[in-house]
Amino acid sequence: MNNVTLRQLRYFEALAQQGHFGRAAETCSITQPALSVQIKELEDTLGVKLFERAARKVRLTGVGEDVLERAIDILRSVDALGDMARASQAGLSGRLRLGVIPTIAPYLLPAIVGHLAVSFPEVDVRLRETLTSRLLRELGEGRLDAAILALPISDAGLTEVELFDEAFVLVRPLADADCPVPSGDALRGMRLLLLEEGHCFRNQALAFCNVGPSAPKDGLDGSSFSTLVQMVGAGIGVTLIPEMAVPIETRSANVAVFNFPSPQPRRRIGMVWRKTSPLTDQLMRIADLVCESAEDLREKF
Repeated sequence: MNNVTLRQLRYFEALAQQGHFGRAAETCSITQPALSVQIKELEDTLGVKLFERAARKVRLTGVGEDVLERAIDILRSVDALGDMARASQAGLSGRLRLGVIPTIAPYLLPAIVGHLAVSFPEVDVRLRETLTSRLLRELGEGRLDAAILALPISDAGLTEVELFDEAFVLVRPLADADCPVPSGDALRGMRLLLLEEGHCFRNQALAFCNVGPSAPKDGLDGSSFSTLVQMVGAGIGVTLIPEMAVPIETRSANVAVFNFPSPQPRRRIGMVWRKTSPLTDQLMRIADLVCESAEDLREKF
């Protein structure tokens, strides 16, 4: 019998998560045939079928689900050994798996990566952009070292470090540039364009307008601020975006941008990681670097 390898277990985990050979291969940065060979070898070594294969989707068999649970335990234990080794080093080096929510990533990540390259050249940054719920799940599973997102998270198993806060601004058609800035309550009577459900920014915008998340929709739900701002430029409605998004999202749109009077709607941005992580000291240094990156970005607008 051949030995089961860690590589095979990582490919197995990826395929179980993606349910598709092509997407799993892309996640693992290998070709689909190479992934298929490794999965077949793992099944042959264990003497069981781990997946039911259909034309466009694969799903775990019953024994496959049991194997996945054990495989995840093994992989997380191996990752923990690596974390312990990195934590024992004097400097900051090795792999850093950092998650960021989509309403921050396009604007702040370039500055963060630039600062990391200068301050910690030995760090290999692996970035993951997705919604808060997924980041927290992957953080809990040990697949991320830390995540940058909107606070509060209020998870007893996580350390929360507040980095900075920023205001929301109003974006409306350029033709309305001379109109008074509406209050949050007044926005309820306007066609407010929002990010689709799942984005925490959507709920924060609704809270400012005193509207519940289950309110009827008469506008447009977008997957990005870019879509929302372009729709505002077309005269469809108004939207809210964070300050950091203004330079990128409004530069080519026929819109006007306004600050709300006090008290302004704001969000708190923070970094979270597992309280049990041996990388706490290193992650605190990364948190300081993120604050510097945000300050540099704020000076540009």
